[in-house]
Amino acid sequence: MSRFFFFTICCVLGGILPLLATSSQSQPISQKARDLHFSSIVIDTHDDTTQRLIDPKFDLSVRHTDGSVDIPRMREGGLDAIFFSIYIPGSITGPRAVERALEQIEAVRRQVTLHPNDLALATTAAEVRSAFAAHKIAVLMGVEGGHMIDDDLKNVDKFASLGVRYMTLTHMLNTDWADSSTDKPAHNGLTDFGKQVVVEMNRVGMTVDVSHIADKTFYDVIATSQAPVIASHSSCRALDDAPRNMTDDMIKALAAKGGVIQINYHVGFLSQEFRDADRAAPELGKAIEAETKKRCGDQEACQLIEADKILREYVAQGKLPRVYWTKIIDHIDHAVKLVGADHVGLGSDFDGADMPYGMEDVTHLPQITNALLEKGYSESDIQKILGGNTLRVMQEVENTSKKIGGKP
Repeated sequence: MSRFFFFTICCVLGGILPLLATSSQSQPISQKARDLHFSSIVIDTHDDTTQRLIDPKFDLSVRHTDGSVDIPRMREGGLDAIFFSIYIPGSITGPRAVERALEQIEAVRRQVTLHPNDLALATTAAEVRSAFAAHKIAVLMGVEGGHMIDDDLKNVDKFASLGVRYMTLTHMLNTDWADSSTDKPAHNGLTDFGKQVVVEMNRVGMTVDVSHIADKTFYDVIATSQAPVIASHSSCRALDDAPRNMTDDMIKALAAKGGVIQINYHVGFLSQEFRDADRAAPELGKAIEAETKKRCGDQEACQLIEADKILREYVAQGKLPRVYWTKIIDHIDHAVKLVGADHVGLGSDFDGADMPYGMEDVTHLPQITNALLEKGYSESDIQKILGGNTLRVMQEVENTSKKIGGKP
């Protein structure tokens, strides 16, 4: 089952049917905001563009009219470091899951070889800073779903050695050792082996990502990890009660551990109004799935693009409400008021979820800087949110690894 179909079905069951709003022109950006944005290190901790990179016909160096991410648009939007997601559905397990993960890791690494003037592979905070100084975009990777280690700690080390710097413990389904937020609880959080996975990630310098995991799993991670953890692409449940979002208490616990919540731009995690509309029309998800299959068959890249087009049609027809990009600012502001600017970042989910009106692609990122300035945020706090906090966590994870005898 494709990622989009699986995600849509789960969202319908959970009351989170996704939406892609119609495209729009960029909002006006003040010169102060532009100067601040392009002088800061801007990091996005979760992008699913990897699903396009595995298509040999896709050229990352060309500006595309579909999707959200390519080199020209990253340059225009001032994105300096990107975590490409290594993703396969949780229904694919065993050796095949490992094999497909390795194929995607190679596809990401190949981009650096193909575009050495624009991209630099980064595995440490220092390498991200070095890439920025060299006017290159730092390329990083995160594995989205612990099923890809095939219940073998050696694969944690293998992924780390190839440059993976975080792992989401589950995706939409439970693993054999951790409960997901969108599956029926099976383990009461982390099993003993799941705790060993967290310990091994600490040892090899791989950040634990708590996005997608069940609430009990989250608290088990907090109790087990020796290093700060991140929620690479989650938003605030107080503003939208999606199970994929974090409660205020979870955000506080994450911050107390030194971690960061990177706000997800997906409309299903931003807007309570949208969730309510979805509950009133659950049949829309089935219709979107059917039409997408009709247009694309099993071609993943086609599914992502065509599904977005269908969703835009639904918005234009008034079947679903339009969600505006300013909701991202609402979630950032909520988290900052809760735990301070040291614990908030950006994790868009570009090319893997449905963006709000006005944030269709990476070129719109300066709007976030502009909006935060207009709300009275200090320049130093904005720089932390844009990327500084993620760099701090990376450095702390590296330090923990060295302390316990690992090799990040």
